[in-house]
Amino acid sequence: MLIRPLQNKSICSISCVFSTIAILIVSELFALAGNPPDFPAANPDALARWQSNRFGMFIHFDPCSLTGQEISWSRAGERRDRGENPKDGTPAAEYDALYHQFNPTNFDARTWVSIAKSAGMKYIVFTAKHHDGFAMFDSKLTDYKITQSPFGRDLCAELAQACHDAGISLGFYYSPPDWHHPDFFTTNQTEYIKYFQGQVRELLSNYGQVDELWFDTDGGVNTPETWGNAELFPMIRKLQPQILVTTRCGGWGDFGTPEQRIGGFQNDAPWETCMTIGNQWSWKPDDQLKPVAQIIKTLVLCVGGDGNLLFNVGPMPDGRIEPRQVDELKQVGAWMDKNSESIYGTRGGPWKPTKAIASMRKGDVIYVHILGGHVDTIELPDLAAKVKSASLLNGGEVKFLQTDGKLALTIPLALRDANDTVVKLKLDGSAMALPVLEIPSTIKATASNVYQNEKADFGAQQAFDDDAQTRWATDGNIKHAWLATSFAAPKTIRQVKISEAVAGRVQKFELQYRDGSDWKTIFIGTTLGEDFQKSFSPVTAREFRLNILDATGGPTIGEVELL
Repeated sequence: MLIRPLQNKSICSISCVFSTIAILIVSELFALAGNPPDFPAANPDALARWQSNRFGMFIHFDPCSLTGQEISWSRAGERRDRGENPKDGTPAAEYDALYHQFNPTNFDARTWVSIAKSAGMKYIVFTAKHHDGFAMFDSKLTDYKITQSPFGRDLCAELAQACHDAGISLGFYYSPPDWHHPDFFTTNQTEYIKYFQGQVRELLSNYGQVDELWFDTDGGVNTPETWGNAELFPMIRKLQPQILVTTRCGGWGDFGTPEQRIGGFQNDAPWETCMTIGNQWSWKPDDQLKPVAQIIKTLVLCVGGDGNLLFNVGPMPDGRIEPRQVDELKQVGAWMDKNSESIYGTRGGPWKPTKAIASMRKGDVIYVHILGGHVDTIELPDLAAKVKSASLLNGGEVKFLQTDGKLALTIPLALRDANDTVVKLKLDGSAMALPVLEIPSTIKATASNVYQNEKADFGAQQAFDDDAQTRWATDGNIKHAWLATSFAAPKTIRQVKISEAVAGRVQKFELQYRDGSDWKTIFIGTTLGEDFQKSFSPVTAREFRLNILDATGGPTIGEVELL
């Protein structure tokens, strides 16, 4: 991962020694830095282009790929800014010497760029230097760099040229923390700042146009004074006037960066979710990759929330992006070939996204993404505009009705895509002028117990939201629990599908329906697992319940579908 939170939020609670050093350094820097300058805001045209692109490729790669472990975080040793000195992982001396073996002879920058383009990605952000301090470019300020490895070439230069040639926007990730540099976060921090800012100057001077600078600092002491922002940011703006910068360097910058999660709807401040294709940022052998359907849904929900998605791959030690990852990205690209009209150049809204619905708009058009579901008709809060026409993005008429404060869209299930059905609405006026609307939740669910009462994250509704990444969870000592849902009108069901988020905990259960004041049992079962399915004679009722009679470790259910 990029950032790991501190175990204790208070700097003073880390250790007395660390606190003393931090106070000395920060006090000195406050005296040196003075007041923040009025540095220029982001260029509006550059910001609009970046938001229009919507989908980019993040690439984490350096000598750590030789170990198959996480970049930087697998390096054992002192992390002065965080007050940590982990013993687990690759010993620092061994980690720092990995570059002597690093020779990614199968690296080809044009191939990387081609893979990104085939996925529908419009920009690339590459790790020029992570927290481990190794420079993946030919920095003149250090010998700890890729041109001193057996590879001997400036990878950043080759990637920059390939991006410029292909019309792909280029960004560099650069970590202000540097656990390898001897001056970092010591009484010589001012010397380290000169080094850090010197490398940033190199990256922004020697590689052509750079459109994104991905600073990465959240842990430890992170203030404008820690990094000399008063001098740093004017330099950045002068060297690359169009560049956009993350807000992870002392809080200054242009856009937010939700990590490993989809950002919430926000159309008054730009943001970019960063997320991995697998479980770690750098390459991991046999890593579990996210399903293609999940990647597409993540992209749609990011754009529907008016954000970008920066999706990460980790190349293998020989420089190739793993074929499994390439195959998934090609499948995403095939989807983009058909649906990119609803992604590029759009803004989120007018409806805030839910786990089942996302919407984007541009001009007089709204694109509604229906993410799964099992009903023909979708009801949304009505618009302050007339819908002139409704159709499937890839052909086919959609019936619509605006009445009683609702907009109803009817698409027969036979015409629906199992993962994402895109409806195009043509309005009689500007879609951009419409106010943002909330979609009321249609899920009415209750449970006997919720893990630590965290209902927003683990409540009963999470088991009925058509999202395999959410779950209803109970406290660890729970052996008996129930999970119920109700409908506005009686519903006839003939089949149930249940997925345990942690398989094997449920040992005995029953599916029930309410008849007056009584719960009646439809059937009794034993274990569930990840993909339980059972058909039965039709039952009509307004309320249904999964009653867990015996479980170990606290039952947790990913999804319940009543069909």
